[in-house]
Amino acid sequence: MKGADAEDRAARYLSSLGREVVARNYRIPGGEIDLITRDGDTLIFTEVRHRRQAHYGSAAESVTPRKLALMHRAALTYLTRELGRDDLPCRLEVLTIDGHVEGGQLQLIPLEG
Repeated sequence: MKGADAEDRAARYLSSLGREVVARNYRIPGGEIDLITRDGDTLIFTEVRHRRQAHYGSAAESVTPRKLALMHRAALTYLTRELGRDDLPCRLEVLTIDGHVEGGQLQLIPLEG
């Protein structure tokens, strides 16, 4: 359950920043949002990526343009299906963990657009 462990650490970290975890593993056909948190009035959709070793690149390098497009689509679906509107303040981000899940380097990368 490596992915679940990384998501657990990410959720703890985001909570320590004062965010409320609203949902985990929100799925639609062809896409998923790992974590949805709220910071004040803003919803944040977070993709969690973990790489124990860098043989095939860092955790950040594993986020492809296709993954970002699917993430955007899943976030828009969440807004419209679950909240009934798509004009709420929100943003996308990637949280990466490089190394061991519990002790590895954690980085929060905001996404533009």
